[in-house]
Amino acid sequence: MPSLKNIRFEYVKRNLVFRFDAGTSRGVLKTKTVYWIKAFETQNDSIIGWGEAAPLVKLSPDDRPDFEQVLEEMLSKLEMETWEIEENSILDKVSDLIPFQLPSIRFGVETALLDLLNGGKKKIVQNDFYDLKRSIPINGLIWMGDEGFMKEQIDQKLEEGFDCIKMKIGAIDFRKELDLLAYIRSNYPPSKITLRVDANGAFTLAEALSKLKALDEFSLHSIEQPISAGQNHEMRKLCETSPLPIALDEELIGIERKGDLLDGIMPPFIILKPSLLGGIKETREWIAEAEKRSIGWWMTSALESNIGLNAISQLTSQYSPEMPQGLGTGKLFHNNLESPLVVEKGNILYKSGIDWEEPS
Repeated sequence: MPSLKNIRFEYVKRNLVFRFDAGTSRGVLKTKTVYWIKAFETQNDSIIGWGEAAPLVKLSPDDRPDFEQVLEEMLSKLEMETWEIEENSILDKVSDLIPFQLPSIRFGVETALLDLLNGGKKKIVQNDFYDLKRSIPINGLIWMGDEGFMKEQIDQKLEEGFDCIKMKIGAIDFRKELDLLAYIRSNYPPSKITLRVDANGAFTLAEALSKLKALDEFSLHSIEQPISAGQNHEMRKLCETSPLPIALDEELIGIERKGDLLDGIMPPFIILKPSLLGGIKETREWIAEAEKRSIGWWMTSALESNIGLNAISQLTSQYSPEMPQGLGTGKLFHNNLESPLVVEKGNILYKSGIDWEEPS
C-alpha cells in the first residue's frame, strides 16, 4: 500500500478572543487558546494538511499546564512514523500512538493527516457538506448572562431564522431562567421553535428532579447534563424518572468503555464533542454503540476555530442528520480564520467561492 513518508509536523498557536463574555456554569470565558497543527511531506511542502488541538479549560482531559510541551513531544515522535495512505489506517495508527488522555491532540493530528491525504484542500472525509455543499441544521446557542443579555440573544437567534434554540442554564436565578423560557414560548409554540437547555451539571441531586419538572412545562426537547458527571447510579434514576429527556454530555469525557457507560445509564440522548472524546475514530465508536441501543445523538463543537469546526461538520455530514446539531457558527471570536463556513437560516454550510485564510 502507498504511504506518506517523512512527514513534518509544526503548529501555530493563537489566542482567540470572544466577541462577548461567554458565560457557562463553570465561569465566564473571554479567550480560547488553539493550536493549529500543520502536516506536510518534506519533499513536497506545497501541500499542507491542517488540524486543530484546542483543549477546553477545566473540562478537557488534556487541559494541563504543560500542554504545549506535550504537543511538541508528540509531534516530534510522530515525525518518525510512516503513514499508509488510507483513512482507517491513519485513524488506527493515531489511536495507537497518541494516548487516550490527549483527546484534543488526537483530533488535531487525525484532521491534519486526513487533510494532507486529501490534497490539503480542507477536505477531511468523504461527505456531502464539503462535496455537494449540503447544509446541516444547527441550534442557535444562547449564552449565560444577565436576563437582558440572554433576551437580546434569543431575539437575535429568532430573527436569524433558527427553529431550534439551545439555552444554557444554571448561572442566574432559576426563576429568571424559567421566565426567559416562558418568554420564548409565549411567542413561539413547540410547532414553531424547538427548545433545548444545557445545565452543564449545575443542578444538585436534591433539586434536580423538581427543576426538571418545572422545565418540562415549556415542552422542551431535552436537557443536557443536569447533574455533574460521575454519578452514574443517580443519573440513571434521573433518566428513568425525569419527564424531560436527558442528554449526556460531560459524562462521556474520558470514558473508554463506551458500552458499559451507556448500559449503566441508558440515556435518551448523548452529545458528541470530537475534540473532547478523542477525535473521529472515538466519535464513530460512540455513535455505533449508541445506535445499537437506540440511543439518540447529536454532534456539538466545543469552541474550536473554523479549522476544527470544518472537520466536525464534515464528520457530522457523513451521517446525514435531520435533527439540528450543536455546531458553532464561527462568529464567536474576533480573530477566527476567515473560511467558507457560513450560517444561513439556522443551517451551517460550506459556501463555494470563499477562500480559507491560512493559519499564521
